[in-house]
Amino acid sequence: MQATLIIIIIGLAGGVAVGLQSPLSSMISQRLGVLESVFIVHLGGAILALIPLLVLGHRLAQWRSVPWYALTAGAFGLVVIASVSYMIPRVGIAAAITAIVAGQLLVGTLLDHYALLGSAGRPLDVTRAVGLVIVMVGVWVTVR
Repeated sequence: MQATLIIIIIGLAGGVAVGLQSPLSSMISQRLGVLESVFIVHLGGAILALIPLLVLGHRLAQWRSVPWYALTAGAFGLVVIASVSYMIPRVGIAAAITAIVAGQLLVGTLLDHYALLGSAGRPLDVTRAVGLVIVMVGVWVTVR
């Protein structure tokens, strides 16, 4: 039970971070531009990640042991920041985050179904498919 609670709290913290990062990066984007926002957000994150790496030690020299396709994760981060920066001034924070989360659910379902990229594997069944349809309807209602 305690492990489940910790997982839920960490997940909620991640959701709160996305919920706050999105409008903040959109503010930068509206004043400077999307590419500038992406750069500033990632530079800030890189600097903040560097501090504990320097203090606690790191294994960055072993980066070649990581599969090449895993190194594309940073590019996907750019897409996230650019997407929310573009969407928020047009549809609002809640609608933008709803669409982003729906996209995460869609790709997560596919990755689970085919047990890709380290997922434990969980086949798509009728119940999950109905849930995804409901989420997509929710996105449509929220964004329009």
